[in-house]
Amino acid sequence: MDYVLRQGSVIVLAVLLLLVNTPLRAAELADLLEVVRPGVVAVGTMRPVKTANPKNPPVVFKGTGFLVADGRTVVTNLHVVPGELDDENNEKLTVFVGRGQKVTAHSAEVVAKDVEHDLAVLRIQTTLNFKPLKLAKNDMIREGESVFFTGFPLGMVLGLFPVTNQTIVSARTPLVIPAISSGTLSAAQIKALRQPFEVYQLDAIAYPGNSGSPVFDGRSGEVIGVVNSVFVKQTKETVLQAPSGITYAIPVRYVNDLLKQVR
Repeated sequence: MDYVLRQGSVIVLAVLLLLVNTPLRAAELADLLEVVRPGVVAVGTMRPVKTANPKNPPVVFKGTGFLVADGRTVVTNLHVVPGELDDENNEKLTVFVGRGQKVTAHSAEVVAKDVEHDLAVLRIQTTLNFKPLKLAKNDMIREGESVFFTGFPLGMVLGLFPVTNQTIVSARTPLVIPAISSGTLSAAQIKALRQPFEVYQLDAIAYPGNSGSPVFDGRSGEVIGVVNSVFVKQTKETVLQAPSGITYAIPVRYVNDLLKQVR
């Protein structure tokens, strides 16, 4: 009898372990995306049509961002934010919200920035009726973990259509890999070597339009990082003759730190 009970306990334990380790089901992911996608926005600039011309169109897409905190706060990459605006022609930093052709534009301002980690926090005047994305804690996730990122790789050419990619964290790697000769290091690389920090290397290809996309856990939906398709590559891959198709992400701990400045 004791043997039968022990055998039954082993079977129950095996079933529980199987349930815990079962891959995310398609239905669960679909439900999660219904929550996450509305909080993913496009970041760019907008100017009155009467001041537009072939070189300066009325709407310019720069990258992706996502809503956090109070529904008026947007996180993106700093390199997505234009350095200067054409104030004379009323060009405005703008957050675009919606899907397809049903898009609304909201003027925004930069309220905090982190040059070292290429992050920016924007604030819009209108509180959007979407659930902000939840940020994970500062702990780095392990290599091999399955994650997702949602953004606008092709911009706004045919409207806003968020694209979600599934990938894994293939490595946690330093921002800069030292060049063979110190003489080939740029000023930015030297600074990064003096103050090194790890970034996530993802087993997926992202395009410039993905910069600023949230990288999130597929079960909880918590954001664990921010896709960076330009800044990290320029810093990390200058020693390569042909830049790779590798995607990098800035860990969320730096987002959490930056948001403390605006709360």
